[in-house]
Amino acid sequence: MPHGQFIPPDPSKGDESTIGGYAAVHGRPAALEGRDGKSYSIEILSDTADDAPLPAVGASAGGPRYGAYLLFVQWSRLGAQRVEGHLESEFLVTADSAAEAERALGAMPLTEAQRVLDTLLRERYGDTARRGWSAIESDDEGHG
Repeated sequence: MPHGQFIPPDPSKGDESTIGGYAAVHGRPAALEGRDGKSYSIEILSDTADDAPLPAVGASAGGPRYGAYLLFVQWSRLGAQRVEGHLESEFLVTADSAAEAERALGAMPLTEAQRVLDTLLRERYGDTARRGWSAIESDDEGHG
């Protein structure tokens, strides 16, 4: 697929109000605005999670467990679009296979993903509503 080509959404591929459904319908990851005013795209990743405290989805006896978590990729606001950083959640789902854990997490509503992102930003920056660009905008208000 050429870079920048518009692909129309296909609502038959899923529920676009969920993380996985949005990606299936739109052919790209969902994006959210963080409390810091920056854009974040959402990826679902997994890893072994034998020591994760969460109950496993469809758990069977024995065998390794896998955990799925959210990776929020932070994009630059100015200049060429590039990655500026990222935030990772804890394991949010565990299952007997990586695919099963990722599929279960993909059913998470985007509104819940926004809450996870907001919590991660609060943990990183405290309760400040907005950081970075907003501080510059606030300084400019009334000066001109």
